[in-house]
Amino acid sequence: MTDTTSVPNGWVCLYPQVSSVTEDSSVIEDNRTTSQTVTMSLDNRGLAYADGFFTTMGVIDGLILWSDYHYQRLVSHAEALQLNINSEELLAVLQLYAQQLEQGMLKLVVTRAAQDVRGYGYTPNANGSDCEIWLKATAMRVSTALQLSLPDGSLIPIQSNASAICLSSQIACLPPSLAGLKSLNRLDNVLASGELQRIKAEPLASNLASTLGEGLLRDMSGQWVEGTMSNVFYQLADAPLSESKTTSSVHKDDEDYLTTGQWYTPSMAQSGVAGVMRQVIIDALSTTQYPVRIRSLQDEDLPKLTQLFFCNALRGIMPMSSLMLLSGDVVDFKSV
Repeated sequence: MTDTTSVPNGWVCLYPQVSSVTEDSSVIEDNRTTSQTVTMSLDNRGLAYADGFFTTMGVIDGLILWSDYHYQRLVSHAEALQLNINSEELLAVLQLYAQQLEQGMLKLVVTRAAQDVRGYGYTPNANGSDCEIWLKATAMRVSTALQLSLPDGSLIPIQSNASAICLSSQIACLPPSLAGLKSLNRLDNVLASGELQRIKAEPLASNLASTLGEGLLRDMSGQWVEGTMSNVFYQLADAPLSESKTTSSVHKDDEDYLTTGQWYTPSMAQSGVAGVMRQVIIDALSTTQYPVRIRSLQDEDLPKLTQLFFCNALRGIMPMSSLMLLSGDVVDFKSV
């Protein structure tokens, strides 16, 4: 069990408290001590306007999983939202927290600092707006019992099979400057997750409720885009097919699960979150026989699905054995 005595208790403010980074882990201890008196103002722009972004990182053996990809998120989101972030320095601080956490989760929230301009506006700055940066470290078990080997040799967790359901909730279509970002405005996902939880609590005629793991979401244009907390990948019957395998037989020896057959994933150009694990998988398969193709997922595609999995940076791959459609019909993912 992880020794949590060295892990900060609750949220800490990394900035403006921390202005520089050294290799000495006492930086964390000093910041943790001073940060206990720091509270978030009700005028915080993240609270008032969802003006900021977040990222959630898994930690195993004191290392941040997929840290290069989280770094790219810091860089891209800072540029998109015009925030002044020293991403290299911030990542170094996060690595120090990861060392003390050993295993668990780091959640980082970045908001624009208070502005002199009244209301939504902010003062333009060549380097971007100053920020408030908040971190919560949570000691928890990060599942690694079953793993797949990617073409580059790195390992990715794979969860037990579950079932999925198409939800009636919809997510927003966004302008290009915001689409794909993990911004703080997640109300559409909040309502969709609430719908999924209500379905789980209802007694269903089938066994779906007991195995339900994720819900598939449309955006306002009607395209199926992602899960409530994850990205989605799929295979189709009229595309190159994988060898005779079923998702119910996936285990740690099925290293070709990702590399046989043509996988597709929806575009994040108008909605959804371009997740870290989504990009890891796209990059890993880019040099294989079947690189991932970006393709919209429409209503007429759903009955043709032969494989489906969701993924995120904490849980890795979540394979699905079936998908219940809005009509109540169930698509089973059988051997092909």
